[in-house]
Amino acid sequence: MADFEDQWPVAKFHFRVTIEDEEVSFQEVSGLEQETTVIEYRHGDSEFFHPIKAAGLIKTSNLVLKKGVFDEDDRLLELFNQIYDDKAYYGDEESRMDIVVELLDELGETVMTWNIYRAFPIKLTGTDMKSDANEVAIESIEFAYEYMETSLDG
Repeated sequence: MADFEDQWPVAKFHFRVTIEDEEVSFQEVSGLEQETTVIEYRHGDSEFFHPIKAAGLIKTSNLVLKKGVFDEDDRLLELFNQIYDDKAYYGDEESRMDIVVELLDELGETVMTWNIYRAFPIKLTGTDMKSDANEVAIESIEFAYEYMETSLDG
């Protein structure tokens, strides 16, 4: 017996990214990860010969966004240049940004949402170039962020 009869999993190619209320088209999104560290503890006179385990702090990976290079589109460069303006590394709310990643169904309705909070750019990668390639130029930007909330909207 199937869990979801007459249903198909959602395709991963239809998504939307919003950075500080501006929608930006990307080719690829990765780094939507969070995990908890495990705290192990055992006191010396425990009658059990194993540690007690508990969930610790939640840590996140870096968010990586990739998009095609367009003539006169300098949005990723402008985001990254905030580092040079001494904005991105300080803890004040104004220097950090919120990013929303939404997985969409075939009708463009949101199925799942990742709200990323207090992000700042840490890496900007330009395209690689090859004289014999038949590909579009891709640039990427990487963000560190403090926490993420994931919700199922379907």
